[in-house]
Amino acid sequence: MPPTDRSTTHPARCTECASLRRLPRNLGRGLIWIYRHTLSPLVGYNCRHLPTCSVYGDEAIDRFGLWAGGWMTLARLLRCHPWGTSGIDNVPMAKPSSARWYLPWRYGRWRGVNAD
Repeated sequence: MPPTDRSTTHPARCTECASLRRLPRNLGRGLIWIYRHTLSPLVGYNCRHLPTCSVYGDEAIDRFGLWAGGWMTLARLLRCHPWGTSGIDNVPMAKPSSARWYLPWRYGRWRGVNAD
């Protein structure tokens, strides 16, 4: 049997796999987009942080995926109340070193802003 040349089919397969892996991430970002264009204008732009919570969530989910980014977003939303934090609070550049998929609460920053 002659060897088969998989170089022609491999890139297409990788592209399909990558798009399937990004599907949950894109669905989460789609929900944030829907919120921004429907409910947010009705409620008003009253976020206590910069960037706003929806921008933070969009960036966190885009950077870290739906699971980790979703937990980061949840932590941010729970800090955004009248007695909570305020100010500049950017998405971290890397996941926390103590975070594991089975310990999802460790992804979020539950107190303060821009912790080290």
